[in-house]
Amino acid sequence: MKGSAMTATSPTVNTVLGPVPADDLGVVAVHEALLSVVPGAEHAYDLSLDRAEVFAILTRKLAAFRNQGGRTIVDSTGMFHGRDVRLYEALSRSTGVHIVASTGMGPEETLGGYFLTPQTNPPTPWPAQKFADLFTKEVTEGMVVPRVERRGPAGLVTTAADHAGPTATEESLFRGAARTALATGVPMSLRYGADAVRDLRIALDEGLPAARVVVGGLDRRDAVAAGAPLAIARAGAYVALDHVGSEDDAHVSDRERAALVVDLAEAGHVDRILLSCNAIGVAVGLPDHDLPYGYVASTFVPLATSLGLSDEDARRVLVDNPRNLLTVRSTS
Repeated sequence: MKGSAMTATSPTVNTVLGPVPADDLGVVAVHEALLSVVPGAEHAYDLSLDRAEVFAILTRKLAAFRNQGGRTIVDSTGMFHGRDVRLYEALSRSTGVHIVASTGMGPEETLGGYFLTPQTNPPTPWPAQKFADLFTKEVTEGMVVPRVERRGPAGLVTTAADHAGPTATEESLFRGAARTALATGVPMSLRYGADAVRDLRIALDEGLPAARVVVGGLDRRDAVAAGAPLAIARAGAYVALDHVGSEDDAHVSDRERAALVVDLAEAGHVDRILLSCNAIGVAVGLPDHDLPYGYVASTFVPLATSLGLSDEDARRVLVDNPRNLLTVRSTS
C-alpha cells in the first residue's frame, strides 16, 4: 500500500502530503470544501477558474483559519467537484494547515454518464463492488490527477443521496463506500437522503462498524423533527451538524443547533458530535457559501457553551472527535 498510513505503527491520518500523526491534527474543520465546481463548469465561457487566483483566495482563508487556532481541514467533496490534489498539496505546504481530501461521489444527479451506464445484462446500476474498487485505489494507491498520475492517499470516502431517498445507483454508492472504508480503514461520510437511520443501515449491512461512519445533514429540520440525531448517536455513528452558520428554511437555526449539541452531550453522546459549516472556499458554477473556516470554533462553540456545553466537551467536539474519526484503523 504505497503512500498509505496502514503501514504506520502509531495512529495516523491520511493527508494530501501523506500520513501524519493523528495527535497532530489539532482543531479540525471537519466537513468543508476548498474548491467546489459544478461538473462541467470548468468549460463554461462565462465562468472564471484561474488557479493562481484560487490559490491566493484559499491561502488567505486557510491562513485566517490557522490564525484562529485551526490546524486541519477536511475537503469532503469527493472526486468530481473540483478536487485539485496538486493545488491542495501546495496550499498545505504554504499555510501549514493539514488538508485531508476525499474520494467518493454522489448524489446520482451529479454523476457523469460513464457512471450511469448499465454494466450488466440485464441492465442494472454500477455494482457496489465496482465503486468500491474505484474508491479503494484512491486510498491505497493515491488520488487520481486525471489522465496524469496518482498522488496522496484519500483520508475519507464520501457519498450522498437525493433528498427523496437513495436511488438504486446511490445505494450502490453507499455499499461501495462502506466496502472501501472497511477494506482500507478510512472513515465513511454519508449525507443521507430522506431517512438517516435507514441510510446508515445500508452501510452497516456491509459490516462497517457504526463508529467508522459520519452521517451528514442531521441539522436539517426534517432530521431533527424525526429524532434522527439522537437515533444515529445511539447507533454509534457520528452525528454531523454540518450547516452551522446557515439560516434557511431547510435547516434549524444556530441557536437550535447549539441546544441540540447540549442535549446530545447531556444524553451521553458528546463523543459522537461533529460540527461544520459546509463552507466553500471557492465556488464555481454554484451558490457561494463564504463562511470562515474558523466559524465553528470562533462563533458557534461559544454560543453552545453559553447554553451549557462544558469547555471539556467543546474540546472533544473540535479536536478529539474529528481525530478519532479520521484516524486510519487497522483492517487486520
